[in-house]
Amino acid sequence: MSDHSDTRAPLDEPAESLPQGPARLLDHPGFMAFLSARTLSAFSSQVQAVAVGWQIYMLTHSARALAWVGLAQFLPMFCLTLVAGHVADHFDRRLVVTTCQALEACGALVMAVGSFNHWLTPPMIYGMVALFGTARTFEMPSQQTFLPALVPATLFPRASALSASLFQVASIMGPSLGGLLYGVGAGFSYSVCAVGFGMATVATFNMRLEAPTRVRRPMTIATVLGGLHFIRAQPEMLGAISLDLFAVLLGGATAMLPLYANDILHAGPLGLGLLRTAPGLGALLCATAFARWPLNRRAGHAMFAAVAVFGLATIVFGLSRSLPVSILALAVLGGADVISVVVRGALVQLRTPDEMRGRVSAVNMLFIGSSNQLGEFESGMLASLIGPVEAVVLGGIGTIVVTLLWMRMFPALRRLDRLDDIRPAK
Repeated sequence: MSDHSDTRAPLDEPAESLPQGPARLLDHPGFMAFLSARTLSAFSSQVQAVAVGWQIYMLTHSARALAWVGLAQFLPMFCLTLVAGHVADHFDRRLVVTTCQALEACGALVMAVGSFNHWLTPPMIYGMVALFGTARTFEMPSQQTFLPALVPATLFPRASALSASLFQVASIMGPSLGGLLYGVGAGFSYSVCAVGFGMATVATFNMRLEAPTRVRRPMTIATVLGGLHFIRAQPEMLGAISLDLFAVLLGGATAMLPLYANDILHAGPLGLGLLRTAPGLGALLCATAFARWPLNRRAGHAMFAAVAVFGLATIVFGLSRSLPVSILALAVLGGADVISVVVRGALVQLRTPDEMRGRVSAVNMLFIGSSNQLGEFESGMLASLIGPVEAVVLGGIGTIVVTLLWMRMFPALRRLDRLDDIRPAK
């Protein structure tokens, strides 16, 4: 666990006696650099997502082409995630993240030049998306281990919520700016991405991260699959990760946003930016509330309720023909998703010993991160077969059904109460 473990309050110390608010969080060395790097990287990714989605759809006018974008992101993650987890547990995590963010900055710069000079074709875009997917596959498991090494467990729920709040600010500003920049040209959007990834690289490189010395072990089947074995032995963690996997896989409404903005809502690129902003706005409001009032009671029940609301909001979005109603549905969807993120993040990061954290984070990313891309592929392909509205609504119904099944299959997750009582498994 973190080197700050000696500063943690005893478990029987009342929460009211602990220093509250963001001031104590910001006193921890490296925490501000972590927030800056994560926010800048998220902002750049959101701008890029708008540009790639709109550019591909304008070049092809095909829902299936949007599906190929999701598949191009999914394949590197599916093939390399467990290897990335091994790398995170046996190499300098800060250096791994710095290298990946620098690669993303260079890739965005190439896409900017290609767009300005009109030689960027759909196959080239798929190739660049796969490159970004590879970089993020190695970046995310290492980056997700930073927070428990920067703050004590008693402050982790609050720190996680603050980090999620800034992430959602980036998720709001990124799509909005991405839509505006795309109105000028795709090259401008990718140029902003290159600058953002470059600044994230500098922030990560300058981050003060004190971590225990780890013994390097050769890459074997046992070490690579260690994260899977650990998660399988933790029912609450397995339930939380798999529930989110199916919710994201089935409720992939965001993959259809370019199609909805252009063909159903007739809102144009600015409307696409607003639609992509809406989940971030709802998530920001929810995450800000959690930063002030951490989710420390009946967390399991809250997670199941949130995923059910996520499914219901997906159905409303799918049936809507009004831009304001669609924006509201996506905002509710984003707010519900934050609850799942906070609960799952606490389980994954606090229940896992530091020497396993990279591999477990990688498995978490494989389940959750890849399900985003696979969900986009599934939604795009299904929409091309039965229609976009039918595909989105069916996904929302499936999410609600999975929630009800998981409540029966994972009673330990349903009974989860206080997040700040979670400690590493022995």
